[in-house]
Amino acid sequence: MNLIYQTGFGNEFATEAVEGALPVGQNSPQKAPLGLYAEQLSGTAFTVPRSGNKRTWTYRIRPSVMHKPFERIDNRRWQSKPDDIDVMPNQLRWDPLPIPTEPTDFIDGITTIALNGDLMSQAGIGIHIYTCNKGMGDRYFYNADAEMLIVPEMGRLGF
Repeated sequence: MNLIYQTGFGNEFATEAVEGALPVGQNSPQKAPLGLYAEQLSGTAFTVPRSGNKRTWTYRIRPSVMHKPFERIDNRRWQSKPDDIDVMPNQLRWDPLPIPTEPTDFIDGITTIALNGDLMSQAGIGIHIYTCNKGMGDRYFYNADAEMLIVPEMGRLGF
């Protein structure tokens, strides 16, 4: 008799319909195996400690949310924001920035991808990604009005 056991630990198991469909050693890789979409279904509140989280990672042929792009309608005199920027409600995904071919330091490599709130009332957030391939040398970066979490995708950073 040849027994095959489920992989997993602590009553958390992994199963795949096609061998090689699950990523090894990670939950949400940048590119999932076999061109699948990685999605997480959470069964606990975000306030639960990590050790108590119950979740399911699925790797799907198509994303669970698919819709045609939304189109703006004439909303006549109804306004809800003070500026003229149209907010796009479509789902978004993006690939990492390409590594620059010319020397680019941290400051020159920052790209803003999302903003929320109002700068003058000092309420809101900015989300930025960066790519760099050279050190700062004699240049310096100083941020006096925000908390920043800087995480390298690859390689190492020294501060």
